[in-house]
Amino acid sequence: MTASLPSVIEQMLNPSFFPHPVIEPIRLIQTHISYILLTGEYAYKLKKPVNFGFLDFTTLEQRQHFCREELRLNQRGAPELYLEVLPICQQADGFQLAGDGIAVEYTIKMRQFPDDALLSNIFGQGELTPELVQTLAGVVAQYHAGAETSDYIRSFGEVAQIRRAFDENHAQTEQYIGGPQTQAQFDQTRAYSDRFFSQNQALFASRIQNNCIRACHGDLHLGNICYWQNQLMLFDCIEFNEPFRFVDVMYDVAFMVMDLQAKQRPDLANIFLNTYIEQTGDWEGLQVLPLYISRQAYVRAKVTSFLLNDPAVSEAAKQTASQTAAMYYRLAWQSTQTQAGKIFLMSGLSGAGKTTVARQLAQQTGAIHIRSDAVRKHLAGIRLDQRGDQGGQFGSGIYTPEMTQKTYDRLQELALLLVKQGWSVILDAKYDRQALRQPVMTQAETHHWAVKILHCTAPLEVLRDRLNARQGDIADATADLLTDQVKTAEPFSAAEQARAIEINTAQDIPSQLVSL
Repeated sequence: MTASLPSVIEQMLNPSFFPHPVIEPIRLIQTHISYILLTGEYAYKLKKPVNFGFLDFTTLEQRQHFCREELRLNQRGAPELYLEVLPICQQADGFQLAGDGIAVEYTIKMRQFPDDALLSNIFGQGELTPELVQTLAGVVAQYHAGAETSDYIRSFGEVAQIRRAFDENHAQTEQYIGGPQTQAQFDQTRAYSDRFFSQNQALFASRIQNNCIRACHGDLHLGNICYWQNQLMLFDCIEFNEPFRFVDVMYDVAFMVMDLQAKQRPDLANIFLNTYIEQTGDWEGLQVLPLYISRQAYVRAKVTSFLLNDPAVSEAAKQTASQTAAMYYRLAWQSTQTQAGKIFLMSGLSGAGKTTVARQLAQQTGAIHIRSDAVRKHLAGIRLDQRGDQGGQFGSGIYTPEMTQKTYDRLQELALLLVKQGWSVILDAKYDRQALRQPVMTQAETHHWAVKILHCTAPLEVLRDRLNARQGDIADATADLLTDQVKTAEPFSAAEQARAIEINTAQDIPSQLVSL
């Protein structure tokens, strides 16, 4: 088995090669572009001298350069894992790690983590919890906030740059029509992207202007994230191809959403997406998300399809590959199919459980959940975990009547933007006055959009207990506000009552959401 390996890899499989203890036997993992040796405490990664067009590692200088780039770029998301780049030098009796001779290869030294720390394995064990997915979304949001951008990087957000990969994907997969891909799916998926690029020039320009094109991860799926020593680490980002890395932040988000959808967990995909969007305030980015979800699924389908042409792959493996590719082609197509959006208006006093209900409904329906608390703080330019009142006094700080009106105007603006794109939207605010509800109701009626009001209720003492016990939430409301809220809340009009559904949050919530 090892006879066909390069001599340097053969020697690295010998424990005596390393200046530290190893766990035997040393494990060798190969990908189409790398050798990875697992020694116990450390892992060593070497690049294969290959050229696939989208990457070129054929010279020693290129391998050294991209080892350094991999180290530099991955220290953004996993500094604890990526340690250093070391030369492997020629000696009279073989090779030496970081020796004094002539360097004949380069390796990235990494800290090795256990296999069960991979999120893909955590998912496989049924242990990827909603709480961990929420934490991951926050980590990715911070990663993107710190990601580099520049005029050069932003140039990769131009339509001609983006669509090049789409056109290449379609050209390379025509041969699989009639196999894992259907003619109708192929035609409709390609037509969608062609239409999207031609009709949304201004949208792509706005993504550039708003600094949404950054040096992103580029390959953000569960297999490239580990949860180890109570930290989430994003590793193995794209270092070898700028168009794969200089992308819209929604490209990364789409990869994670697609990965969870492909694994039949749309609820976790929804949690990730809504948490990320709430953290960043980039609700406008949802306009390009379906395009990128389709793209990420299509690439997975394409790469899997390539196995069907490999004579070294068994017929059984090809059958499995065909089924997997078909699933990804179908997902790529489904992401382009626009649905009729709905609007859900949450209503109720502080502590009534509006956000709890909205989160459950979002996971059930795939809706975008927009909290007034987050919108208000993004408008004010403060952190979500920062209190917005002054000295605990509501009516001050970001809770003036003017700021409240701006918040509700922004909620309506986002609802109109997203429902037009086919998203269902949950507007999570008190909506305790007809003047706040009516503009949304009027717009929905004008455009013939379905709208429902979910009025959350619970006994007043329950609301007080909830507010007094609330911790770690972005909402600032306290129990002493309830008396005034009860006084100022206005009843639903006859037209509103026809669309209103009462949700008693002191009782079982899921059973009350079944029909929505």
